[in-house]
Amino acid sequence: MTAFDYDLFVIGAGSGGVRAARLAALDGKRVAVAEEHRAGGTCVIRGCVPKKFMVMASDFAHQFEIAQGYGWTIPEPTFDWPKFIETKDVEIARLSGIYAANLGKAGAELIHGRAVLKDAHTVEIVGKDRTYTADRILIATGGRPWVPPELPGVEHAVTSEQAFHLPELPKRILIAGGGYIAVEFAGIFAGLGVETTLIYRGPNILRGFDDDVRAHLAAEIEKRGVKVILGCQHDRIEKTATGLINHLENGHAIETDVVMFATGRIPYVKDLGLETAGVELTDDGAIKVDEFSHTTAENIWAIGDVTDRMNLTPVAIREAVAFHSTVFRDRPMKFDYEAVATAVFSQPPVGTVGLSEAEARRACGGGVDVYMTRFRPMKYAFTGSDERMLMKLVVDKESQRVVGVHIVGPDAPEIIQVAAVAVKAGLTKAQWDATCAVHPTVAEELVTMREPVRPHDVMLG
Repeated sequence: MTAFDYDLFVIGAGSGGVRAARLAALDGKRVAVAEEHRAGGTCVIRGCVPKKFMVMASDFAHQFEIAQGYGWTIPEPTFDWPKFIETKDVEIARLSGIYAANLGKAGAELIHGRAVLKDAHTVEIVGKDRTYTADRILIATGGRPWVPPELPGVEHAVTSEQAFHLPELPKRILIAGGGYIAVEFAGIFAGLGVETTLIYRGPNILRGFDDDVRAHLAAEIEKRGVKVILGCQHDRIEKTATGLINHLENGHAIETDVVMFATGRIPYVKDLGLETAGVELTDDGAIKVDEFSHTTAENIWAIGDVTDRMNLTPVAIREAVAFHSTVFRDRPMKFDYEAVATAVFSQPPVGTVGLSEAEARRACGGGVDVYMTRFRPMKYAFTGSDERMLMKLVVDKESQRVVGVHIVGPDAPEIIQVAAVAVKAGLTKAQWDATCAVHPTVAEELVTMREPVRPHDVMLG
């Protein structure tokens, strides 16, 4: 008879937690997963998946414009927001059900309720007067939106999580933030015909991305109708009979129907009982882990956004696989965070992998060469559009390895997935050049850029 109710207790049924639970259960371990909302976590329920549906819905307006250039006569299109929301919610419920069903098929038990730690081996389900013990515990609670708590009137604003369920499509919206979520929702609402303003306190959007990508995207989203205000933030929000007045620090005021904050997400650790189990946090409030996702408590691990390492769903899944291999297969494994591709589903979208130019200049002692092109995609040839695509390769001068690929434009997320294979494999610029182009495509530009636009001895300010 064992001393514990379970071999593994997972707190959080998102992509990472579910993957770890299923793998352990398939190995014959006794596994339980507690989830206070619905199975699927941030990505499936309130993040990547519903967001991508909204991106696709909003992009149709742009496609209708392009179609007219190709000879199509299109009646004035209309958009039914309630119908879309209902259809989206039905699909999200279906996907959540699949996550729950897969846990059951693997032999893991799904417990509905908020789990908190009572000690290093004991978990309580809040409000249900139930406790469970486990030999090992995995925390995979993800993150939650952050809004400035001291901002006057912030209670009138919504976050991305509420934006998925707005009762009606606003006529005017102001989005505060400059990261993934902010620029994606700016494109969504602008595409659906909403008067959209994006305000960000920094000098340009997408902090941490390549500077050419940032500048190019900022210009392109303005072409799609988004008003971008940089170097500024809220002073206060005032609710009136006609809407919400955004009083900005530069003295200007903008009235909108909705104010959305996309100012970052923080690890979801509040009232989790970590201190009672000996689990320490970093200075930024994330769960402190080592390279094997092990916390400061001997029998507790943590993966995904709650650790604030690389907050991407595929990364959480790979961290889960590494955890399972390390803890239950006795084969220590750590995830390699180098050259992980990512996409921003802005309009136009961004795909990037590897080092930015600035990062490469710091990391590559022998200097770098930069290959870059901007061009109008063939798709826009008949439309009169001045939209431009950006493609950029960053090459280590000494080894000639392509260490960074950055794309802004149609199909960038699809292209970057394949480019990531080449970057991860360490292929050289000569090997890229030796690859025959597929014509006519936008992706062929990746293997036809011959001359650097900035040689290695040119340093940027």
